[in-house]
Amino acid sequence: MAHWLMKSEPESYSWDDLVRDSGTEWDGVRNNAARLHLKAMKAGDEAFFYHSMSDKAVVGIMKVVRGAEPDPKDPNWVSVRVEPLRKLDRPVTLAEIKAEPNLAKMELIRQSRLSVAPVRSDEWRTILQMSGAR
Repeated sequence: MAHWLMKSEPESYSWDDLVRDSGTEWDGVRNNAARLHLKAMKAGDEAFFYHSMSDKAVVGIMKVVRGAEPDPKDPNWVSVRVEPLRKLDRPVTLAEIKAEPNLAKMELIRQSRLSVAPVRSDEWRTILQMSGAR
């Protein structure tokens, strides 16, 4: 199983929206690097849901339930289907992530504009620990 981080502006689509909808088509991504990451996703992979812009924090965990297919809005791009797994016990802010030496190589920091990025296993565990997960 691979791990990912997927960003959304909470004013456009938030964690609460995902929970309310019981899942969503993660579409509308228009960046070549992010498209490659979407194409690499497999059913069963997990992803952090990251509120960008206002909150700037990892707030929950989603499960990829269907891998990449053509984006319904534009078949030159792709989308995946995700469902909520659980809200983090405590959001982990971007400031906390940047302050944690074990996360210095995280794509969220290295390529901050990327809306979909891989998360290494050790980074995944570190963020879960920071959130208070048991």
